[in-house]
Amino acid sequence: MEEQTVGEYKQVIEACKDIFLKKTQDYGTAWRVLRLPSITDQIFIKAQRIRSIQEKGTQKVNDDISGEFIGIINYCVIALIQMKLTNADPMEMEASELEPLYDKYVNETMQLLMDKNHDYGEAWRDMRIGSITDIILMKLFRVKQIEDNAGKTIISEGVDANYMDMINYAVFCMILMQKPE
Repeated sequence: MEEQTVGEYKQVIEACKDIFLKKTQDYGTAWRVLRLPSITDQIFIKAQRIRSIQEKGTQKVNDDISGEFIGIINYCVIALIQMKLTNADPMEMEASELEPLYDKYVNETMQLLMDKNHDYGEAWRDMRIGSITDIILMKLFRVKQIEDNAGKTIISEGVDANYMDMINYAVFCMILMQKPE
């Protein structure tokens, strides 16, 4: 099952990365102006829209929820990148500069997935997409609380681990949505 998961994971990430790089060409790195809490709020908006559509069973804006999961993945990667950049780093960065950073954080996140899959098995495959959406929202509330505490935690993992978990959960949803009913 591990090889299947890695293949599916890479397929989802390649689609996300393609969109990230194309949007970088269209918009540049306008996201560099965002502080971390603003990135968190962008992710929250996307997760909340997914949950709203799941609860209502209908939507008025035609953008499907897979696009929102892609947005969650890409904004989480942006957050991980932004956490390591400083004000001394340029606001405008080329896609060619960002691609290795994107790959670095996605590879670290995929390793986290493989480590957790070793311990948990692939329990996520038996979960409902709505439950995974709820977990993403829970992780967002955790990140907001940590941000409100100026990044300090007593016993808990930091925001970077939560962003990585959200990437993995969003990838799980993308994989599960591709599964035939």
